[in-house]
Amino acid sequence: MSARVLVVDDISANRKLLQAKLSHEYYQVTTACNGQEAVDLVRSDMPDIVLLDVMMPVMDGFQACEILKSDPETMHIPVVMVTALGDREHRLKGLAAGADDFLTKPVDDFQLLTRVRALTKYKFVLDELKSREANGKRIGVIDSEDPRGFAGDAEVLIVDDNVRQARRIALALQEEHSPITLQDAGGFATAESGIDLLILSLDSTTFDPLRICAHFKSSQATKDLPVLVIADVDDEERGMRALELGASDLITRPIDTEELSARVRTQVRKKRYLEFMRQRLDQSMELAITDQLTGLFNRRHMNKQLKQYLQRANRGDGPLSVCIADIDHFKSVNDTHGHDVGDEVLVDFANRLRDKVRPSDIACRQGGEEFVIIMPNTDRDGANDVAERIRRFIATRPVPIKNGDDELSITVSLGVATTMNNDDDIDSLLKRADLALYEAKESGRNQVVSIAA
Repeated sequence: MSARVLVVDDISANRKLLQAKLSHEYYQVTTACNGQEAVDLVRSDMPDIVLLDVMMPVMDGFQACEILKSDPETMHIPVVMVTALGDREHRLKGLAAGADDFLTKPVDDFQLLTRVRALTKYKFVLDELKSREANGKRIGVIDSEDPRGFAGDAEVLIVDDNVRQARRIALALQEEHSPITLQDAGGFATAESGIDLLILSLDSTTFDPLRICAHFKSSQATKDLPVLVIADVDDEERGMRALELGASDLITRPIDTEELSARVRTQVRKKRYLEFMRQRLDQSMELAITDQLTGLFNRRHMNKQLKQYLQRANRGDGPLSVCIADIDHFKSVNDTHGHDVGDEVLVDFANRLRDKVRPSDIACRQGGEEFVIIMPNTDRDGANDVAERIRRFIATRPVPIKNGDDELSITVSLGVATTMNNDDDIDSLLKRADLALYEAKESGRNQVVSIAA
């Protein structure tokens, strides 16, 4: 998996060394020699990951990281701070500035490549979601707001067969989060649901922690769950192996509780941002196919469904029927009572329609007071039965209006059409249903008319 990496260091030899290591693995590398140049390059080139030295002239790495992480356009580009070995103060300051991870000088090749790969995977998932988000913004179903503050109280599962170690970790996190040890949870079966982060100790002996990591990262239900592994300082190989298996971050013993808390916050923030993006995209997909007033499917989705079901019907999978329903004298409702009451009538009618169609039917609002019900695998008689049930239900129950202070009796006319041959298309089917609706209106309204197959 290749990616575009920006290497930032004021020392030319350091830049060239990292550039050579990454280029050898086919990463596309650009360089900058101070924080200000880095910020400018990130904004113009939008790399996939930034390796950022701490101590630099003009603008140091902390300032550059804070600027990038406070800008909605660049805040989700992973930043790896490069610090001196054992420099605790700089690690904590970098985490506070929003850094996603750390490398220590001299940079180990295996650590460099493993951490770059792990963060690149996250970035590519995010890029795909942001691309879909941009499409949603373009068609107006997603607003431009980019909320912050995805950290906060998290459900943290601590997996360590050393009970005392597990409880010390829980104690360190309990002021900010809701940690629970595997022992207190009663096992994985009751602990996997609803957790925000897994902390996994690699020195556990009663189970294989790497296998646990692989299980969580391969399961559909938990593949996006961040895994923070704890490794002994001399067990680098297993730590790096955990990162290769999909672990999100690594911290070594002895555990610095401030660094642990900061890394937990970082992982929780990233997880919740991905969840927010997915949820917003799901909502945008729903908005893209839903009529915003009534909650029924809109005309766009109606045409897409009609096309699919017509293809099946034309292949001999069974007849397709459609019903066009039009509220009688709806214009007089708006003229007499106002458009607010007209909207109440439309919403009530849509709710009744939703209640009375069958689970296999698809109720849509075509526009105005006109609705379409798509009825797959339904012949003329079956479609007439559905339409008649809807007509009776509407005619016998007045609509509450003006917040329930009054009520209004309405009726509906319905036209039904069923596929006639293997050459039917959307226009011909809807035209026959529309002609049937016109006949129902001309014949006195509040009735069902169908055109035979």
